[in-house]
Amino acid sequence: MDRQPGLSVRLKLTLSYAGFLMIAGALLLAVVWVFLLRYVPESVTRPPNRLVLTGPDRSELWDAFAPKATAALVFLLVFGLVGGWLLAGRMLAPLARITDATRRAADGSLSHRIWLPGPGDEFRELADAFDAMLSRLEAHVAEQQRFAANASHELRTPLAITQTLLDVARNDPNSHSRELVDALRAVNTRAIDLTEAMLLLSRADQRSFTREHVDLSLVAEEAAETLLPLAEKHGLTIHTTGDIAPTTGSHALLLQLATNLVHNAIVHNLPEQGAVWVTTSVDLETVVLSVENTGDELAPRLVSTLTEPFQRGTQRVRTHNAGVGLGLAIVKSIAQAHDGTLTITPRTGGGLRVTVRLPAAATDYAMGKSK
Repeated sequence: MDRQPGLSVRLKLTLSYAGFLMIAGALLLAVVWVFLLRYVPESVTRPPNRLVLTGPDRSELWDAFAPKATAALVFLLVFGLVGGWLLAGRMLAPLARITDATRRAADGSLSHRIWLPGPGDEFRELADAFDAMLSRLEAHVAEQQRFAANASHELRTPLAITQTLLDVARNDPNSHSRELVDALRAVNTRAIDLTEAMLLLSRADQRSFTREHVDLSLVAEEAAETLLPLAEKHGLTIHTTGDIAPTTGSHALLLQLATNLVHNAIVHNLPEQGAVWVTTSVDLETVVLSVENTGDELAPRLVSTLTEPFQRGTQRVRTHNAGVGLGLAIVKSIAQAHDGTLTITPRTGGGLRVTVRLPAAATDYAMGKSK
């Protein structure tokens, strides 16, 4: 952006220091002059041809005082300019380091930090805030790069399968078109699901939704009822309990959040006689949605990676109901978009406990829903 040339901050501070020092010196000299005038007559009469010791009058005092006062003001001006320039440079030195770090960040170097030493003054607070911002930006960029690489890999797979099927059909005139169409339909459905999941993830990250009052308990019940046939197919039971949990946000996104959690709890479960528990509660100023399931025992180190995009259980594998690998990543983004948190912990004996905490809505809404 083009800006009009102007004085630097260092020069402005120097002129301010020198000007303040000159004004203070002038006032001090003025006070001294006024104080001396109280004891000096305007004129002094001296007898002729007689040696009499008398003091100076005002004009004589002014002739003696003015040169010294002028010299003092000149000295204060020079001292103020030189001292102000040095003092301003010393005070603005941390700002130069912050500016240098900003230029490096603008050039793409997000790993650089200021690490400004010294006491906790305003410059130190600014530098620490800038370092924290760089850390978040670096983590976000790294996450986006991993996501782009994983998404490219995931999208390339169905496209490669489609290309292979088409090549086989073209080279084999006796191939069955019915089987080819079914295979292409399955691959195309997976590509569509993956694309829609990435669009939903992007929408949650951008917070491009309208907030409204939502009862998280009703959302959880709706998700459990929708996935009940899938649970029965896997021989699982779903237990839904809890209190009214009013919050604010997007009903569609919160429903997607609950659906993803229940779906994961069903798919990643015991082969038979498993269970899923969906509960809601109110804790101080937050509402809590907890989804637990039975299943294999998972190491805490593995659990910490489950919210990364395209992570499926113990490894990057594909099964019939494995999904596209964005389930918990979408849950995390939706929770963060609603100013909430996501916590995943392994259960004793196997399975997971996933807890989502969101800010509670106004009290009058909760009272209205309970009537």
